[in-house]
Amino acid sequence: MNPSTQNANSESHYKLLVVAIAIGLVGVFLRFADFGLASTLSNIILVIGVIVALKGVFAILD
Repeated sequence: MNPSTQNANSESHYKLLVVAIAIGLVGVFLRFADFGLASTLSNIILVIGVIVALKGVFAILD
């Protein structure tokens, strides 16, 4: 098997994507919270999820 294909099929990349999706969902659900700074906190968590997801995607493409 091609080393690039083995890297793309690595289980760790997909675990990272699952974690990123979970972080993103937490950020989205916090938008509906009813406390001060909920929107700011949810935006920060959502951006962290996006950064982790992009890291996982670029690791697959590498």
